[in-house]
Amino acid sequence: MKLTVFIAAEAPRAKVDAIREAGAELRPCRDYDEAEARAKAAAAAGDGLFISPYSHPDVIAGAGTIGVELVEDAAGLDAVIVPVGGGGLISGIGVAVKALAPATRVIGVEVSASCPFTRSLEAGRLVHIDVAPTLADGLAGNLDPDTITFDLVRAVVDGIVVVGEPALRRGVSDIVRHEHLIVEGAAATGPAAIVTKKIDLKGQRAAVILSGANIDTRKLVEILAGSDGG
Repeated sequence: MKLTVFIAAEAPRAKVDAIREAGAELRPCRDYDEAEARAKAAAAAGDGLFISPYSHPDVIAGAGTIGVELVEDAAGLDAVIVPVGGGGLISGIGVAVKALAPATRVIGVEVSASCPFTRSLEAGRLVHIDVAPTLADGLAGNLDPDTITFDLVRAVVDGIVVVGEPALRRGVSDIVRHEHLIVEGAAATGPAAIVTKKIDLKGQRAAVILSGANIDTRKLVEILAGSDGG
């Protein structure tokens, strides 16, 4: 079966190379919004089955297993901090956590360059936003008008905070320096929200989801050297 992936032209090389090595046909697009629209159009034309990276029951259910494991392995958590892009990850984790440990708060983190959930929740409906460049490319883009995640997020997420680019760079750097782990910008949103005190966790037990390590080597070196201008 041929796998075609529509991807933003500016996606990190680490992601592009991994997808190509997996045998997929890559179709570069202007940005993530165009990639999603072209993928849906191709499927509607009979060229394949569209699988959303976030608005699909199986994708959300898969993310939910993280919530199940957290509750089983770390009983008594006060909060779970989750990066938010299209909402699939936090929807799945939120459904599981609220079913098994209702008192545990589920808190999302968006980036200021792309925060469609924050704006849509404020408006009470899905709204279109202008997306700016961000280190957290994995979270960037508008929500599919047909997404199933908006209602799920409203039901199972206790709140969403927003962080900026300097905090993201600090988050990536701090995790490397103190934890000896490499994370991409999207994964650094949780630590960024904590170090900038967007989330008050004093005296609480919390789990922070680090959702990926797809960051280009050159970008990582720039961040660690303090010379990143992104």
